[in-house]
Amino acid sequence: MKARERKRAKMVAKYAEKRKQLKAEGNYEALQELPLNSCPTRIHNRCLISGRPRGYMRQFGISRIDFRILASQGLIPGVKKASW
Repeated sequence: MKARERKRAKMVAKYAEKRKQLKAEGNYEALQELPLNSCPTRIHNRCLISGRPRGYMRQFGISRIDFRILASQGLIPGVKKASW
C-alpha cells in the first residue's frame, strides 16, 4: 500500500501543471482523459510506520496506535502519559 501511495504522489506531481492549465482553460474533456491517479484527492495520508490509513495524526505523520506505542516507550519528546 505504501508503494501504491508513492506511485500516486509521483503521478500527481507529474500532471499537476497540466491539470492546472486545463482547468484554467475550462477544457474538462481533456481533463477527463488524464489518468485517474493524477488527481490529488486520491492520495491518502498513511502512517509512516505501519501504513495504516485510519487514525492518522498529521502533526506526527503516524497513526494513533503507533503514536501511543512510541509515547509509552518515551520516544516522542514532550508527551506525557495522562490516563489512557
